[in-house]
Amino acid sequence: MTPADTEPITGPVVITGTDTGVGKTIVTAAIAAAATAAGRRVAVVKPAQTGTAEGDEPDAVTVSRLAEPVTVRTLASFPDPLAPLAAARVAGDDPLTAVMAQLALRSIVEEHDVTLVEGAGGLLVPMGEGGWTMLDLAAALGATAVVVARPGLGTLNHTALTLQALAQRDIPAVVVLGTWPADPELVHRTNLHDLAGDLVGAVPDGAGSLAPALFRREAAHWLAPLLYGRFDPVAFRSHSR
Repeated sequence: MTPADTEPITGPVVITGTDTGVGKTIVTAAIAAAATAAGRRVAVVKPAQTGTAEGDEPDAVTVSRLAEPVTVRTLASFPDPLAPLAAARVAGDDPLTAVMAQLALRSIVEEHDVTLVEGAGGLLVPMGEGGWTMLDLAAALGATAVVVARPGLGTLNHTALTLQALAQRDIPAVVVLGTWPADPELVHRTNLHDLAGDLVGAVPDGAGSLAPALFRREAAHWLAPLLYGRFDPVAFRSHSR
């Protein structure tokens, strides 16, 4: 799969990250907004939300507010800001099983054109019982993966490792930069040209603070045609030299 593939993706799409805090939720919202604007019936699913006791806006609420997809669901929630399996253990709750997640998602996928499944942290974070991961879920669903990467120092290694893990399971994957700065520094510009994988988007840093109507209007500019937008990675890299 390359940015030249102009036929937009459909079916299950796993949104994973190279780490935590890389912008997965805002990228998920942007894809949901662009696909919804293109007339697709879009679902966004968060298998496990952690840190609910901290009072921050849950990811599903953020996506719903910014993008207004037809369906938004969270399968399990836990109070502590930990990996989902650890958060369930600390809370004394039953962790989400792989079978429960797959059954819920297969039902949702059947009813929507695009189903975006946002993970927690990176690709191999233990999500539930037995330590299953978003990599396992993507393989089970036959999903495409969107890897959200940070633009700064450390991203080259993290992105390459994430893409390598996906390739070993024959999962097609593309890359979106989750927090592209308004004033890129040398490290951002050089990373942009050395980044592994097929770049299909760059979401501006701070995009999540935009008014929802403006966010929905601008989302297509940040994403390539594969993700229902108009982003041109060649022009973007050339402009960012």
